[in-house]
Amino acid sequence: MKKLQGAHQRKPIIPDLLMTPSDQGDVDLDVDFAADRGNWTGKLDFLLSCIGYCVGLGNVWRFPYRAYTNGGGAGAAMLLIVGLVAIYYNMIIAYVLFYLFASLTSNLPWEHCGNWWNTDLCLEHRGSKDGNGALPLNLTSTVSPSEEYWSRYVLHIQGSQGIGSPGEIRWNLCLCLLLAWVIVFLCILKGVKSSGKVVYFTATFPYLILLMLLVRGVTLPGAWKGIQFYLTPQFHHLLSSKVWIEAALQIFYSLGVGFGGLLTFASYNTFHQNIYRDTFIVTLGNAITSILAGFAIFSVLGYMSQELGVPVDQVAKAGPGLAFVVYPQAMTMLPLSPFWSFLFFFMLLTLGLDSQFAFLETIVTAVTDEFPYYLRPKKAVFSGLICVAMYLMGLVLTTDGGMYWLVLLDDYSASFGLMVVVITTCLAVTRVYGIQRFCRDIHMMLGFKPGLYFRACWLFLSPATLLALLVYSIVKYQPSEYGSYRFPAWAELLGILMGLLSCLMIPAGMLVAVLREEGSLWERLQQASRPAMDWGPSLEENRTGMYVATLAGSQSPKPLMVHMRKYGGITSFENTAIEVDREIAEEEESMM
Repeated sequence: MKKLQGAHQRKPIIPDLLMTPSDQGDVDLDVDFAADRGNWTGKLDFLLSCIGYCVGLGNVWRFPYRAYTNGGGAGAAMLLIVGLVAIYYNMIIAYVLFYLFASLTSNLPWEHCGNWWNTDLCLEHRGSKDGNGALPLNLTSTVSPSEEYWSRYVLHIQGSQGIGSPGEIRWNLCLCLLLAWVIVFLCILKGVKSSGKVVYFTATFPYLILLMLLVRGVTLPGAWKGIQFYLTPQFHHLLSSKVWIEAALQIFYSLGVGFGGLLTFASYNTFHQNIYRDTFIVTLGNAITSILAGFAIFSVLGYMSQELGVPVDQVAKAGPGLAFVVYPQAMTMLPLSPFWSFLFFFMLLTLGLDSQFAFLETIVTAVTDEFPYYLRPKKAVFSGLICVAMYLMGLVLTTDGGMYWLVLLDDYSASFGLMVVVITTCLAVTRVYGIQRFCRDIHMMLGFKPGLYFRACWLFLSPATLLALLVYSIVKYQPSEYGSYRFPAWAELLGILMGLLSCLMIPAGMLVAVLREEGSLWERLQQASRPAMDWGPSLEENRTGMYVATLAGSQSPKPLMVHMRKYGGITSFENTAIEVDREIAEEEESMM
């Protein structure tokens, strides 16, 4: 006993900056925070969560309408963008719930005219046939029942004079939005331990429904017309800057680049998770889903084109309501229309929910990681408060003029601000942190270095392309609009300020980091640009190679040996650490 006490008394005093969590007094941070933070409970949790996050409403709601329009074929800034997107994204889920409940009937309510919300312009768009096929209809001055159901009943947009006078709250939309937030809260209640299990259903079941809708769509008469329109590129559109900007933004929305969801999910992985393989699976799955959804949507558009006797590009007006107007209208032309309508909107619901899980998990994780002592033990309560706050902020979207606010948020919350965040991230990682350090980190985690293609993308291709698109979008700026409604100047200014606010968070964060340092301005800039003394993997056993320097007793000139004595023999990843150490030593010798 005395020998142990003596050994304890002779323990060297470690400076605070070099102390690891296990060295800091009696507080067992490894248990209180690393464990309580949560991890994936299965190998597929992360992969399915990423697929569910990337494959969302953007693939079915946004991608087809962008294709239809264009002719076929960092931190706090990130949190602000995600917060704004989460507010209106859940409103879209509320619309889906509204249509889901409306489909639980023997006759779809948007099938016929003659309802109280219909006008004299309403015409049931069904082609009258004779022996030669469908006779063309003059649709220019008429409105389909599904379009009036969407605009005059669901949105009740006639009760608003514009974005400045939104009108009254629609109680049915208000309840649907409340239900959407309750579902999201219950699914993220226990963090990734609960959402990681929910995505086993929400990320896989939509593919079954999409396959059923695709088979039904391609077997309809005239489906090939829509598919041909979908697959035939119109090259003159490539001369328009809007097409390229929309394509880039679609990738951002679809893959969730810059939103922080992928980073949040990855933070719950084991240190040596093969993220390289997972990246290819997620991106490939996302692309395939968008393509399949396009086939399903456009096959139905082709069927409607033949039924109505009009070209495919005149079947419907392109816009965010495409999934809430065209597809519901197509459902009325099919036998068992309520069944197919329910399947379609149930698919949209499951697609939207797992993306919304990621948005909320990003916000909750980022804030709780910043204040772990106070918030991590009460993560469920904090998640509930976030959901309540966002529900209250989203109530304006449930008013008669709520669609105007939704369009404004959709156009500005994650447009140029998102590009600025991603460009800054690329430059910060490759220029400030250093591409060599970044590649060493990946080498240590995965056991191999990134190839030349990835380095070229990170260093040049990605930032240069995004910067060109950013400048082009500013030069070719076009004000927001919804149908024939043009947004007033003050609303445009509000949208621009909303986008600029997320951008301003980046220099604000840089300024705070510089002011915290000491010395001259140049010394402050240098110190603020360097990694912190304890920078590295969060768990001690993963601190191999150059990151062993922060371990207790690591004053040894061979820090890897300290790690081996503390954690056991050399593993394959520690062999990688030896290689990294050797490279660092060679670079230092060459510099001398």
